[in-house]
Amino acid sequence: MRGMMQEMPQKPQQTGLRFMKMHGAGNDFVVIDSRGRGGMAVVTPALARALGDRNRGVGFDQLAEIRDSDAADFALDFWNNDGSIAGACGNATRCVSDYVMAGAGKGAINLVTLRGGLSAVRLPDGRVAVNMGHPQTDWAEVPLAEAVDTAHLPLPGDPVAVGMGNPHCVFFVEDAEDVNLPLVGPRYEHDPLFPERTNVEFASLIGPDRLRMRVWERGAGITLACGSGACATAVAAHLRGLTGRKVTLDLDGGVLEIDWRDDGVWMTGPVAHVFDGWLSPEYLAANA
Repeated sequence: MRGMMQEMPQKPQQTGLRFMKMHGAGNDFVVIDSRGRGGMAVVTPALARALGDRNRGVGFDQLAEIRDSDAADFALDFWNNDGSIAGACGNATRCVSDYVMAGAGKGAINLVTLRGGLSAVRLPDGRVAVNMGHPQTDWAEVPLAEAVDTAHLPLPGDPVAVGMGNPHCVFFVEDAEDVNLPLVGPRYEHDPLFPERTNVEFASLIGPDRLRMRVWERGAGITLACGSGACATAVAAHLRGLTGRKVTLDLDGGVLEIDWRDDGVWMTGPVAHVFDGWLSPEYLAANA
């Protein structure tokens, strides 16, 4: 029997580029940890587009790249699956913050994004909360193409414009389930009033301080959740007098809690680290 036994083959050494797959309330991400490269990024528009293809790549709503930072515990860049840059991604921020906190043995952490400096904490129940900063309600900050009342945009449906690092166009409707997102989402994403395009949210009030929200994200399309969109919708709902400053949102992928405090808009929700993988050198070379 001993003579018939064969040595187990050695597992080949992994080469290429390591990535993680994560999601927060169904909002899914590819995460690349580029720390240790002197702050240099490895992601390009071409690589983001290739990885975002759910048939020929990995697939994601957004890609997040972790980089070194002298100003915070880490820096974080975001990409949409069409290869465009996203200014903010709240659910990815929560997921990556949980990963970095676990590695550092911390329960709270600071990071920097295009949005500016943010902070995150892990709660005793395992959920992660992030301060997404103060909302932007001035037309030039959202940004919009012209000076209009951001609380009542001159568009059909009387939406609200709110900036949360990304521009958002928030509609309050009788029933969010009835909205034909594939039809109306792209229409408003590319409306001339939004020079940088916009995320589009449809929300309906389903209880005291509780909203049902569905979202079309610029550069990504329909997603199961959108963190910055949930924040923008909660802010818009309070400005319209529909809710208080603390709001629960039911999204397609799960539940997010938003609390608009004096120091910014805090978002709390679940995080999940699904798996790790490697991008082969051949794949990277073909999509440089």
